[in-house]
Amino acid sequence: MKNNIDLKKISILIVFVLFSIAVKSQKTVIPKVLHNFQIDSEGNLFTKNKDGVTLLETKSSTKNVLHTFEDITTGAKEGIQFNFKDEDLNGTLVFGLIHYKDSKYPIPVYRSKTSKIVNGKALVNFRYLKGNYDMTGWEDSKKGTIGYRIINSNGNFLYDGKVSFSGNGPFQVVNTIVSGPFINLLKPDGVTISFVSSESSICSIMINNQVFKDKKAAKVHEIKIDGLSPEKKYSYTLKYGDLEQYYSLKTDPLPGSRKEFVFAYTSDSRGGAGGGERSFNGTNAYMIKKIMAVSTQKNIAFAQITGDIIGGYKNVAGEMQLQYRNFNNAIGPFAHSYHIVMNMGNHEAYNKSFRDKEGKYHLRIDNFPYATNSSETLFASVFTNPHNGPISEDDSKYDPDRSNIDFPPYDENVFYYTYDNVAMINLNSNYWYTPSMRSVTINGGNIHGYVMDNQLKWLKNTLKTLEKDKNIDHVFVTIHTPFFPNSAHIEDDMWYGGNNMPRPWIAGKQVDKGIIERRDELLDLMINKSSKVVGLLTGDEHNYCKTEIGPKTIIYPEDYAEKKIKLKRTIYQINNGAAGAPYYAQRDVPWTPFTTGFTTQNAVCFFTIKGSEIKMVVVNPDTLEEIDELDF
Repeated sequence: MKNNIDLKKISILIVFVLFSIAVKSQKTVIPKVLHNFQIDSEGNLFTKNKDGVTLLETKSSTKNVLHTFEDITTGAKEGIQFNFKDEDLNGTLVFGLIHYKDSKYPIPVYRSKTSKIVNGKALVNFRYLKGNYDMTGWEDSKKGTIGYRIINSNGNFLYDGKVSFSGNGPFQVVNTIVSGPFINLLKPDGVTISFVSSESSICSIMINNQVFKDKKAAKVHEIKIDGLSPEKKYSYTLKYGDLEQYYSLKTDPLPGSRKEFVFAYTSDSRGGAGGGERSFNGTNAYMIKKIMAVSTQKNIAFAQITGDIIGGYKNVAGEMQLQYRNFNNAIGPFAHSYHIVMNMGNHEAYNKSFRDKEGKYHLRIDNFPYATNSSETLFASVFTNPHNGPISEDDSKYDPDRSNIDFPPYDENVFYYTYDNVAMINLNSNYWYTPSMRSVTINGGNIHGYVMDNQLKWLKNTLKTLEKDKNIDHVFVTIHTPFFPNSAHIEDDMWYGGNNMPRPWIAGKQVDKGIIERRDELLDLMINKSSKVVGLLTGDEHNYCKTEIGPKTIIYPEDYAEKKIKLKRTIYQINNGAAGAPYYAQRDVPWTPFTTGFTTQNAVCFFTIKGSEIKMVVVNPDTLEEIDELDF
């Protein structure tokens, strides 16, 4: 998979870094792209709504953040002591050993014996992990790892964690891989393996009889590996301190090999109904693990998950980070062997929140400073994606100040990658997103579903590049919001009930093109200007269905007065927002006669690529029932 970045982009990224350093020492600076915000004499950011009511910036007072579950273990004579820094936390701690040599996809084997959490403290007594329950041999080796689960007194699942140890009483807590490892940026000749350790440390990967190490001690690790051969399976060992983990991966084939392979697609794995793992503090861990397991059985080359992977919409970074960690821990047992690519949806929104004194009115916008503290930068800090997208919306015709950074970065949330003869273009229709849609005209920001100018320009250039690439036969475009919604989102996405008026507002002015005009420009690029785009992979609507997009498809309301586009060929929108979020039933829209296969079952789409042939099969990961199929 490709990961290209030119010198111009490097220089602009350096500007972002320098800017981030500068803003850390400054007071709040209101971005010039916003309007109707002020700072009072006490340094508080505020705005006024359309009725003139003052809304002050607020922060949630919560202990449900990632920090609550980090650096909370110490060794004890009997085992491991937990202190969650929250005296109000009561509940149950479930625990069990992890055997890294017993399975390709190691997970904790929990004991029936649990530990009570009282006033934020608990003890895991290792007498319950000895003898018949020592399946890892830790009593002889005097080292190992346990997995644990935190369930509060209301029965809510808060966090799955790991802690490594040494000794045989007293015990010592040692450096632990708390997230990962993950396969990233996979190529024919290399890969980047990322993971998070509990301690700042230098870790290593042994692969192909070579050792690749961190350049300096860190908690967040990205180890770049090169010198591998195409389409070859490699075993690798992750070493951290005196402990090791053992996995394998397979490198990409050479571009244009045109050998048969399968990839998976789904989206919207945020927490669902039913409790337990289905609502695991931000994500539907139950369903996403099911999807990963059945994907493993299909021997997929890679998986694409496009948006709403967590509940989000938080104004505290630690809450977002905890939800991301829970998602990553759910996919973790599988993500160390094949590439899983994530991108943003509207629920990845990390907000600034504003309320009036009575708590009657509420406003949310994308957090800033954009270069360091936005939805986009927080997402990029968690996931490792290609750096080959556009920079930002700076230098667009709407940029109010070309000498400064005014917009969030696109880095790692707009990009593309390739595998063999397929290219996957990841767009972001929730960039610079203002969740309080009615305040867009009052305060500025982007609406749900709108692809802004510089991103559109990048897509145009990327499609031209791929059109000329003889190794690429098929292009998929994936974006969270459907061009043609079918249910709860017919009042937004790229439709807004057939109303073209919704659009971004920048520095107090609306942009020229409305949402349907922008949708049509995207369609023109993908269908009329490209011969290789075959599918549009979307989510947001919590269901599965496929929609034929072609010359006969009805794509406008009857009274639409703006210019209409004529489509020259047919592609398919594959909507699969069925990875665990609460379901949406089908509603009637102009393109309903062209929509088939609709279901509210949970779903994962498997695309088999065999040279020029593409076949899709859709499976319910819970029942393994085949839901739908399509020959492209």
